Formats: sequence, C-alpha cells, structure tokens
Amino acid sequence: MGESTNEAALAAVVPHWPAALRTVVAAQGMAVHKAAGELFFSPGDVCQGFVVVLSGSVRVEHVGENGRSVVLYRVGAGETCVMTTACLVEESLYRGWGYAEGEVEALVLAPDTFQALLAEDPSFRAMALGVFTRRLGELVEVIDELLLHRVDLRLAEWLASRAPTAAATHQVVASELGTAREVVSRILKHFERRGWIALRRGSIDILEPEALGRFAASG
Repeated sequence: MGESTNEAALAAVVPHWPAALRTVVAAQGMAVHKAAGELFFSPGDVCQGFVVVLSGSVRVEHVGENGRSVVLYRVGAGETCVMTTACLVEESLYRGWGYAEGEVEALVLAPDTFQALLAEDPSFRAMALGVFTRRLGELVEVIDELLLHRVDLRLAEWLASRAPTAAATHQVVASELGTAREVVSRILKHFERRGWIALRRGSIDILEPEALGRFAASG
C-alpha cells in the first residue's frame, strides 16, 4: 500500500521524525482545518487533543486581568503547542488563547491516544516533551523584552522588519509587544511626525525602515 495523505504531509514538515513515529501519528491523528482567525482554544477550555501543525500558524496569547494581551509564541508547520502538551500531561485546563493565523491544517491525537503513546513510545515521548526546552527559551526572551527593553525601541524594530507595510491595527501591535494600545498609538504618532511611517486604517506604511532600524539599535 502507498503512503497515506497524513503520512505524506508529516514527511514534508517533520522529515527528522523516525518513519515509524510518523506512521503512528498519521494513522491515529484526525485531520483538522481552521480558517484564518478561528479559535483553537481559550482560557478554561478542556484540551481536545495533541496538535501537530501541518501548515499555517497558531498564535498563542496570554491576557492579563487588566485586559492587556501579549503574544507568547507561535506554532508553525511541524511544531506542537507546549501549552496543549502541558494541559494533557497535567490534565488541566487552558490558560491562554490560541488563534489560527491564516488557514491552518493540523493533525490532532485524542487525549487517550496521546497518553498511551506517551507511556509506550519513547520516540513520541521525546518529541512531545522536547518542545518544553525550546519554548522555555522563547518565553524567557519574551519576559526579557517586556521587563527590560523600551517599548519605542521594540516598536521601531518590529516596524522595520515588516517594511514596506504592516497590516495590523494598533491593538494587534500592542498585543505583539505586550503593552497597551494607547502606548503604541502615542509612539506611532511620534514616528509619523518624524516621517518614518504613515498611518492608515488597519495598516502602517513603513517609509523609512533604515531610520527605524537605527533608532531601534540606539538603545
């Protein structure tokens, strides 16, 4: 028999996985499609299964009691969600939000299947739990950015990397940087007065990415 559709998709995004592991996940995983912006999970939700992203990206956010949100990390093709894994291992509820960025295709293993593979398959266990090490480093960087770096410098760097246009509202930018929308709006107005950007409804034209880059590096 030929290779299954799920197995072929896994081979494309996780060629480093052992072939036997791809076969097991492909056979027991359920294909899931999410439209752009569709919710994967929200705080208090019960985890529906272990997710392996095949295409697209899932944005994972935390929202504080004051309503301020910050992007913790993104789950791209061939990756798994550490928050989902933690919920399954601890049998706990979600503490954050997960949104599809663009069209997302994924394979989902039911919780009981996940638990069985975790207990019985060393290669699956190494893959599923190995994500914690990588994500921990990313989360430390997020905390470092929030605590130590000026918002205006981080915003300048964020804009410079998205030239010539950033299709995002002020609230989206604030969530990316982990700050308040009002703070972002004030800094953007300042950048606009300096001629570095032009503000439009729902987007930002980056006119002088080099100037923004120099400013970002000045701190």
